[in-house]
Amino acid sequence: MQQVWNKGNASAVDAFLADDYVIHSDPGDPWDGQTLSREAFKQRLAISRSPFGDLHFDITETISDGDRVAIAWKMRGTQTGPLGDRPASGRAIDVHGMTIYYFRDGRITGHRQIVDRIGVARQLGLMG
Repeated sequence: MQQVWNKGNASAVDAFLADDYVIHSDPGDPWDGQTLSREAFKQRLAISRSPFGDLHFDITETISDGDRVAIAWKMRGTQTGPLGDRPASGRAIDVHGMTIYYFRDGRITGHRQIVDRIGVARQLGLMG
């Protein structure tokens, strides 16, 4: 989380991810249900972070079981870049989510995630 998502360090993807990364379930994510190569994951990272230059995740809880690690997290950031066809709003977001990461041979092979996307939309003024 620190190297890849908080710092946006795309080269760290090579150290942590398996060759194929499966997004098992992430409703509302454009990559939901897809299998990504490391290069495709790096593109996803750049696209996901670009509207929020100061994007930061704080892990609030971690549970591990065999080849799975579940984390609860809080995500904060300020929309300083366009989000889809919407221009930068300058508004801050502060939302919660949970992710289950799957591992094999010490590398992350995919995730299953829930995010308060309605909360994001409301905080950005995209819905009432």
